[in-house]
Amino acid sequence: MSEGLRSGQLARAAGVNVQTLRYYERRGLLPDPGRSPGGHREYGPDAVTALRSIRGLQRLGFTLTEIGELVEVAGHRGPRPGLREAAAAKVAEVEARIGHLQQIRATLLDVVAAECADLATCSCDSACPIPFAPQGSAA
Repeated sequence: MSEGLRSGQLARAAGVNVQTLRYYERRGLLPDPGRSPGGHREYGPDAVTALRSIRGLQRLGFTLTEIGELVEVAGHRGPRPGLREAAAAKVAEVEARIGHLQQIRATLLDVVAAECADLATCSCDSACPIPFAPQGSAA
């Protein structure tokens, strides 16, 4: 394999660092690279695409475990089926998080409007919008 990319070249081409490259290898997201006669790792041209795909899926909120379920490392080339279903599930997850964040935002705006200046004082006031646990309840 004389036309492959070495680790540093691949990392630069894909916009990651070498440690990230090695981590993805250990996680099984990239196939084991070939070796040069001198023992250096050499990656094929598909490795850049694979790394860019991994990074793109991460930016969309997929975990490395989820990404591992979507990419094919050995055997068949390209992604495994299921991207559309995984994306739909991720949309539902994101929408749930957005709803939760909107609730947090509304409560924080209530805290600002209530002019809560001190947690100790606010926690004793029944009108305080901060959702303190009731006294006597275990966390």
